[in-house]
Amino acid sequence: MELREKVANLPHDAGVYLFKDALGGILYVGKARALRSRVRSYFLETRGADAKTGSLVREIADVDYIVVDNEREALALENNLIKQYQPKFNVLLRDDKTYPYIRFTAFEKYPRVYVTRRLRKDGSIYFGPFFPHSLAYRIVHFIHKHFRIPSCTVDLTRQHPRPCLQYYIQRCWGPCVAGLVSDEKYAEAARDTRTFLEGRRHDLLVSLRARMMQASEGQRYEQAAGYRDLLHTLEEIEERQKIAAAAGDDTDVLAWYAEPPQVAVNLFHIRAGRVVDRRDFYWEDLDQFDPDEFLPSVLKQLYLDAAYLPRAIHVMRDFEDHQLLEGILSERAETLNLPYRHVEIAVPQRGPKHAFLDLVEKNARHSFEQRFRVLKPNSKAIAEALESALNLPAPPRRIESFDISHLQGTDTVASMVVWENGCMRKSDYRKFIIRGEWGNDDFASMREVLERRYRRVQSEQKEMPGLILIDGGLGQLHAAAQALEKLEIINQPVAAIAKQEEILFILGQEDEPIRLERHSPLLHLIQQVRDETHRFAVGFHRQRRSRRTLKAELDEIPGVGSRTVQKLLREFGSIARLRLASAEDLSRVVSRPVAARIAEHLHGNQLSSSAQKPDPAA
Repeated sequence: MELREKVANLPHDAGVYLFKDALGGILYVGKARALRSRVRSYFLETRGADAKTGSLVREIADVDYIVVDNEREALALENNLIKQYQPKFNVLLRDDKTYPYIRFTAFEKYPRVYVTRRLRKDGSIYFGPFFPHSLAYRIVHFIHKHFRIPSCTVDLTRQHPRPCLQYYIQRCWGPCVAGLVSDEKYAEAARDTRTFLEGRRHDLLVSLRARMMQASEGQRYEQAAGYRDLLHTLEEIEERQKIAAAAGDDTDVLAWYAEPPQVAVNLFHIRAGRVVDRRDFYWEDLDQFDPDEFLPSVLKQLYLDAAYLPRAIHVMRDFEDHQLLEGILSERAETLNLPYRHVEIAVPQRGPKHAFLDLVEKNARHSFEQRFRVLKPNSKAIAEALESALNLPAPPRRIESFDISHLQGTDTVASMVVWENGCMRKSDYRKFIIRGEWGNDDFASMREVLERRYRRVQSEQKEMPGLILIDGGLGQLHAAAQALEKLEIINQPVAAIAKQEEILFILGQEDEPIRLERHSPLLHLIQQVRDETHRFAVGFHRQRRSRRTLKAELDEIPGVGSRTVQKLLREFGSIARLRLASAEDLSRVVSRPVAARIAEHLHGNQLSSSAQKPDPAA
């Protein structure tokens, strides 16, 4: 059946249509109140003026559709299919900052808590999202301090000889070492943590009071005092939350700045009457920017599946599906048991709300300049962006980066370069000669280097870096993790960047690799640090190899000892430069007789090797 004939036979019902290319790939997903009318409009000659539609129509080879009962169902299905297929002609939400969640590993014998930005079906329970993102880390810190449930990466399925520092500063019960905590005690702490995260503060308070009284009656006064202090802390949190909830409404304000094909969007979150966070989105390839399509596409992807909805969303202009989307979000707010049952999408025209919308638009323009005009952000902004993008516990003030270099397993060396407070700190660069006979085993070499480096950091009682960056993939990342675990260094942020794909793997999140956009200043920074590490390692390797070759060459000359070799190495550095030197040049370093013998030996070898080469003209 021809395409136009197939379009003419589409039903008049509401539904979703999918345009496909000749290979069956999904080009575009759209919704319609009446499928036949909507799809036929793409093939009318009057639509030829729209360049984007023209490009789309030229690639369409087939059309598929799904009929639903009403336009609301069509809108929800459209959103799901866009996320599933990522069609190239749809506006796709590319997020530079996803909101953090708190992950409670309920499937483990000894559950732990982590901050994460991706949800997976792994048996864990997720709480959130939290913004500002620091709130998630503050809550996890509170859990460490008061419930002593850790966030470590230690393998708890096997016993360890001794606990880490977190046990001794009373931030963990120490389930990794037998006998430090009973299963019952840890399970109680895990239940309290889960109750706290679920927001059932009243139930937790009742339970803690009962345990406090029981401990007091049993004359376990130290334990009772611990329950009392935790009760006071939780009661203070409860009061602060009540005050904040009454202080103002929750509003999201969205604005953009566009110079197609590049677009920047800013989304500000106002909670309890004050701005608590900002979210940035960027597009690099929207050749035809249509606000009437762009705005509803972004809103649907932002809010239809969100775990939390604001009371109001302020935008720059009205759009076709305004009432429909507002109704769906209001229904979702009711499903989520939010304190309000109506979500309003508004376009403020005057007053302080309009003034704030203008401010968000101004910030969007500034974000556009930062991203696409390649303005250099300051070190604090870069560190905060790294913290958010890589899911780090704090902005990394210092990054130490490592790489291995060798030639078929010989002359293996490693380098460490340092980025600190916005610039490369060359005085802290370090070179390592690999001592182990590892051959081509880069993983073993990486383990050796990190163990040597951070054993010294420990012995000198220096501070660990905010991030350890490894030039390599998952293998090098796990090798680094093994070295740190051997030194009992836990919760240390470690990342690896694969050379070709430019994918970042984060320790503890290996199955959630991060791919930063090619215009991202963060990617440029990480590439700069990685490339500098590689340059430093390769340069040191070549120097070592050249010196070994020179020493082997000079050892063949009678009367040339190790001290003479060292003098020549310091002066000329390589065998290639030494071959170019005359006897007169050499005599400035060694005596004339020795210089003559060296020149005769090297130049004689050079002539003999040249004579052995075949004449290319023959």
